Amino acid sequence: MTRVRLQPDTLDEENKKFSHERLPRPLFLNSVPKSGSHLLKNIIRMFVPLEDHFKDQFIQWGNLQKYKHAFRAEARMLSWGHLLFSDASAVEAAPARKIVLVRDPYTWVLARARFFLSDEFGDNSVLVKNGELTVDSLINLMIFGIQGKAMSMRELFTYNAVAWAGSDCTTLRYEDLVQAVKTLGSAESDAYFMQVFEAAGLVSVPDDWQERVRIGSDRKQSGTARENLHTMDEIRIPDELTDEQKALVEFSAPGLRKILGYE
Repeated sequence: MTRVRLQPDTLDEENKKFSHERLPRPLFLNSVPKSGSHLLKNIIRMFVPLEDHFKDQFIQWGNLQKYKHAFRAEARMLSWGHLLFSDASAVEAAPARKIVLVRDPYTWVLARARFFLSDEFGDNSVLVKNGELTVDSLINLMIFGIQGKAMSMRELFTYNAVAWAGSDCTTLRYEDLVQAVKTLGSAESDAYFMQVFEAAGLVSVPDDWQERVRIGSDRKQSGTARENLHTMDEIRIPDELTDEQKALVEFSAPGLRKILGYE
């Protein structure tokens, strides 16, 4: 497993400045990796008392049995992770409310490539940094996966997001969350966050909720924000996929963008 190195944030100290009510039941924030996981997590953290944050680990399939107590009904904890759907994960996470965060596969491929190249993602970028692998080839690997090392885009979106769909799970789109943060204070943003808070099970929304969102969404607090990643200047990931690369996305996962609401 690749070791991910991220700078710690200071949101626990910010959290202490506010009063909190406990969640009525556990809440699990699931996501496709590189879909804005830290943005959603950091916002919701500002509404839950620190003692109810499950900080031991990002919950994933590989550590589910070790950390499944985060989902206990009596614990009423906030947890987060990249948990693949299966019979075991569905059973263990059943007591919790679940929110799944997704991202447009077209921009997700590029975000995954940037993170793969960053110092924060261990030494996996060495082939590109040494000029042995082109950026175009790296983007293809982000779409189709790396044998024995990284799941394909189709597999990640299928098991981290689409397969979780159901009455007890709310799916959010990264782009909508970003827009609501950017327009904080507008009627549209207010309506959006009220839906998020309802999905999270917040019993009552505090009057200072916008300030909490503003603090939690501060990009300086996210070690995975694009501008906070450390990459080589001479290696540039494009801002948009080519038409050919978009066709590869559609070939790899036909219907994916449609089911996620991007068409």
